[in-house]
Amino acid sequence: MTKTALIVEDEIFVALDLERILLDAGYHVAAIAADSASAIEAAPGCGFAFVDVNLRDGATGPSIAERMARDYGVKVVFVTANPSQIDCDGDCALGYIRKPFSEAAILAAAAMASDGGVPANDDIVMLRTRGS
Repeated sequence: MTKTALIVEDEIFVALDLERILLDAGYHVAAIAADSASAIEAAPGCGFAFVDVNLRDGATGPSIAERMARDYGVKVVFVTANPSQIDCDGDCALGYIRKPFSEAAILAAAAMASDGGVPANDDIVMLRTRGS
């Protein structure tokens, strides 16, 4: 289950790029969601999610992340051009990657979220330390 990802992104080309990176690395992508309702619907069974802050229904990424983490145990990494808009206290997400992202950053974050390791990439900004 931890190798199953959810992509919460309303820009289709960004979402497809994330999906390609994950699939090529052997991860399963459960869904691509562009808004709150579809993200929450797809969350059960996912081990981790890449979540943008600003989606089709507004700046709902942080509230989606909080709900997925609390209700389903999904580990979240934000992928955003707007990290200053992440308004959760660190319990809703492991960290963030700033857009534009590198393939290496996405793979390092996926490994961190699915395997519980420490990110081996300086492009990932941690919001909290694992286990705290």
